[in-house]
Amino acid sequence: MADYKTIHGISIRDYTTDPDTLITGQVWFDTTNKVLQFQAEGAGAFSTGGNMNTARRRMPGVGTQTAALVISGTADPPVYAQVESYNGSAFSEVADVNTSREEHAAGGTQASAIVFGDKPNNANTELWNGSGWTEVNNLNTARYELTGDGPSSTAVIAFGGVPQKAVTETWNGTSWTEVGDLNAGRGASHGAGTTTSALASGGYTTAYVAVNESYNGTSWTEVADLNTSRGYATQTAGSSNTSALVVGGTPDTANTEVWNGTAWTELNNMPAVRVNAAGAGTTASALIAGGRNPNLTNTSLEWNDPVLSTKTADTD
Repeated sequence: MADYKTIHGISIRDYTTDPDTLITGQVWFDTTNKVLQFQAEGAGAFSTGGNMNTARRRMPGVGTQTAALVISGTADPPVYAQVESYNGSAFSEVADVNTSREEHAAGGTQASAIVFGDKPNNANTELWNGSGWTEVNNLNTARYELTGDGPSSTAVIAFGGVPQKAVTETWNGTSWTEVGDLNAGRGASHGAGTTTSALASGGYTTAYVAVNESYNGTSWTEVADLNTSRGYATQTAGSSNTSALVVGGTPDTANTEVWNGTAWTELNNMPAVRVNAAGAGTTASALIAGGRNPNLTNTSLEWNDPVLSTKTADTD
């Protein structure tokens, strides 16, 4: 029998069924089953999401896990103008972009988004208002395999690209402005954050790299590298340079890492390799859609971390 300590002066609430709202560490006594229970935090996990209408890769996503937009992409060929919206269970087609594109970038939300860049070397930019796309002022530097992010269609950052660009630009809702360059010019990197607090991780120069840079609104600074060198991965993000999730990528991997502003930590892998997929959401709740695994796919995955579960305490 295990050794136990008696703790006096602590009140545990009785419940006949589990509480409606639970928080990590909450303890209660189940009077029905006569057991002491608690709410525990487990490792994050991937689950199956809805299928896109069209299998494709090399496209960005914006929004959240339950309100996302997947924009354009390619099936090698064709290159699509198609856009799909996700409601947390199913994808539906919405209005196409004006320019079919691949290896481009985007920012914003399901209701208000911006898309920019294209292969080969396109500076074209379009805005989404929830029902249609409108062409607006182009990027200053045409490129593809660039990276971008931002919380709205009026505040977005774009950086990197092919051929191995270090150029960084910010969008204010009307025009693009060049700001501080990346220290390491590269394409196929992964982005997170805003125009004043961004992250650029991984990518490709003459090889796949693990380099990671943080942007403070003026300049980029190299910070702790990814654990796994990669490009063409899927990155979803929080609202700053202190929160990011990187999933999959090339060389082909199912590896998943999370950034906390100081270091990268490896998490549970995806069920299979996935490259060039669209991503949306946060480090705690994300959508990974399309890409190849290793073949072209229309499937999606949903990431949730933390996973909370009710445990029964050993009270022998």
